[in-house]
Amino acid sequence: MSRFRRTTLAAALTIATAALSTTVALPAPASAALPTAAVALGDSFVSGEGAGAYTSVVDANGVAQGFPGWTAPNSNAYFCHRSANASLHQAALPGIQARFNLACSGGQPHDIATASAARAKGRTVAAQLDQLRAVAQTNDIDLVLLGLGSNNSSFTFGNVAETCANRFIADAWTGWWEFWAYLNGPVEQKPCSDADLATAAQLSAATAETTAAVRQLLTTLDQVDADGQHRIVFQDYTNPLPLDLDPTFHSEDSRDDTRDKFRALGAERYAAGCPIHRASLLPGHHFSQNLGTLVKSTRDTLAAEFPAADLVYLNVQRAFDGARLCESPASPSGALATPIRLQDDPNGTFVTSLDGKDKIAIQRIANTCVTYFQTCQESWHPNATGHRVLGQCLAGAAATSARAVACVRAGNGTITVS
Repeated sequence: MSRFRRTTLAAALTIATAALSTTVALPAPASAALPTAAVALGDSFVSGEGAGAYTSVVDANGVAQGFPGWTAPNSNAYFCHRSANASLHQAALPGIQARFNLACSGGQPHDIATASAARAKGRTVAAQLDQLRAVAQTNDIDLVLLGLGSNNSSFTFGNVAETCANRFIADAWTGWWEFWAYLNGPVEQKPCSDADLATAAQLSAATAETTAAVRQLLTTLDQVDADGQHRIVFQDYTNPLPLDLDPTFHSEDSRDDTRDKFRALGAERYAAGCPIHRASLLPGHHFSQNLGTLVKSTRDTLAAEFPAADLVYLNVQRAFDGARLCESPASPSGALATPIRLQDDPNGTFVTSLDGKDKIAIQRIANTCVTYFQTCQESWHPNATGHRVLGQCLAGAAATSARAVACVRAGNGTITVS
């Protein structure tokens, strides 16, 4: 064998040996995709207040709280009233594999980044962003339903509703010469005005407060969402009452609500779910419209700050058209909202009729709500059927290419989102 051939053969063997001894890097196995999730954040209109079927809620200490009894502190996490019937769970959301309701009845902008219990009348649950971070560890968040703004440090929906209903009841059962007071002082006997519900200054402060909280939410989502792709639906609020009551509820025993004392009419409207002056209805709708402006303003401001974010405003102010409380003679049957209902003491039995009750009994019943708010907090919220409608609204907002859509109920019950 020639020297050239021996050298070539040796070189070839050396190359082959080196190739065999070299570790070949194989492609890493692809990581399993996280399940896609939709999450609800905010207050009672998305938590499912009024829809029943409330589930246990994990409190700030990590303990699941089931129903604690009617006399338990209202701060108990259970009274967040997260419902299995909430719109998040009733919406058709193709591609979504898991759903998490992190909203809390009474929730405020404060509660987004800070534990609710850190403020007056808050509940013992962790900050909603902390709850969101926990979900994001095992889920890819694709959709967020946000209902925020109706409760804030300036005003709350519950206080607005209580003010107008209490004025009506006081007017119906007591004469102008009689002194009658709740635990928190005398109650006026006149309809609510716009300024009684929320002033321009209060609405401005609430808008700034809400915007700051949602800014924190967007920043957090950018940090924790698995693929960075998510849509946030900013849902506003629908009024449980119509612009005017059905004529059936205008007067009783020849007395309307402009007279001094009208107990029969008061009892009739309470039974139907709408203990309110007719003159309070228009200010109530102005309040709802102002909340819509607040939510849309929040969305628009943050869309400018986060141009890559997928933010959609969902207007639901007409989602209950034709099916509000006392909009038909059969109310509360067929309505999409819960009637005002009180208890005579915290025992779980709701008072459905005030017939034959004097002003002392009325005061006692009303004071149960003041002392044990959980006994009446479902009042004037979407019921399970109402949340089914709101679920249709959410489904439309989740699928739209528009940046703002309105959900409207037609006379025949058809829901359109456009």
